[in-house]
Amino acid sequence: MAVAPGRSRAALALGLLYAAALAGCAPTQLAGSPAYAPAPRVAPQTPRSAGGEGVSDLANLPGWADEDHSAALAAFQAGCVSAAAPGMQAVCTRARALGRVDDPAARVFFETNFRPMILPGPGLLTAYFAPEYPARSMPGGGFSAALRGRPADLVYPPGDATDPSSHKPLARQLGDGGQTWPYPARAGIELTPATDALAYMRPEDLFFLQIQGSGVLTFPDGRRMKASYAADNGRPFVPIASAMVRRGELERDRASGSAIRAWLRAHAGAEAQSVMDLNPRYVFFNLTPDDGREPAGAAGLPLTPGRAVAVDPAWHPYGEPYWIDAAAPTLSGAVKTYRRLVMALDTGSAIRGDVRADLYLGRGEAAGLEAGRVRHTLLMVRLVPVAGGGASAREAGAGHEAAPASGGD
Repeated sequence: MAVAPGRSRAALALGLLYAAALAGCAPTQLAGSPAYAPAPRVAPQTPRSAGGEGVSDLANLPGWADEDHSAALAAFQAGCVSAAAPGMQAVCTRARALGRVDDPAARVFFETNFRPMILPGPGLLTAYFAPEYPARSMPGGGFSAALRGRPADLVYPPGDATDPSSHKPLARQLGDGGQTWPYPARAGIELTPATDALAYMRPEDLFFLQIQGSGVLTFPDGRRMKASYAADNGRPFVPIASAMVRRGELERDRASGSAIRAWLRAHAGAEAQSVMDLNPRYVFFNLTPDDGREPAGAAGLPLTPGRAVAVDPAWHPYGEPYWIDAAAPTLSGAVKTYRRLVMALDTGSAIRGDVRADLYLGRGEAAGLEAGRVRHTLLMVRLVPVAGGGASAREAGAGHEAAPASGGD
């Protein structure tokens, strides 16, 4: 097929991939589902240079001209310090030496230092956020769900089995005699009295806090406490949206996070609990005073709203930049398109595969409303350093244990 004048091979490749997505290749799972199966691993497409010294095909990616390149560079400068590949570290050093620059200078920096590598697709974009929920120090008035710290009987025995998808050691419960067995699922944990609860929340709020992985709790006396991931029970994340649609409790195109939470609140008690128990995964937390900062991701760095993504570390090293082009949302009321540069800084138990990303959108109710509606067909482009290049995730030894510190379930 001939390339139209003024249009790069990178843009054409993205267009072809997007057309394929609209023709029926888009994922069909519902909100909260981790069940995306990545496309077969094939050699990525590497577009040729568009011509001109020091200019890459980044200039012709759809949406690139409309990007806020200065904000993108600030996100890169903050996140690239976690990169492990020498080529990416060299570009990071150059970027941080620039300091703050205007949009044209930032654009020139990216187009001079990177070339695009289009990943096989399409895939799936979802989003997450750091919620803010009311909490109480004692149970009562609907605040019946205990926020639990990591229990003393949750252990990771040396040399024990690991989760084949995340490579994390599987949590075990330690018995009085030193024997261990798989840690109980959600329903079993919640039947155990919470003698050392850190706080009490509404059950549906705790459920969503566990999905996001971190958040802020507000108390009647004005205290604001940050709930951060401490551990989990090692059980797989199971989305409840698809089950609720099958039961007729929600319509397929309205199974957003906010709709699920509203249903759980309206059916509080045994009915809501039976639905939440379908997800056996249970997250334990640490509780510290809120410092007002964004939560840290698995890379150990604060997440920049709208610029940080959770990825599968078996495929993507932390600290590297990507261009995301996401459209064709499946949920009603969603933003139509997400096109921007993002940094790989986090992971989550539901984030698996090569073309799979979870976009961090910030703190609070507005971020949560938007995040709950993100379920878009995703095209993903890796930005590769022009000189020296960067090791692939597998070459860099990715696939190590990474706690879902800030969400992505």
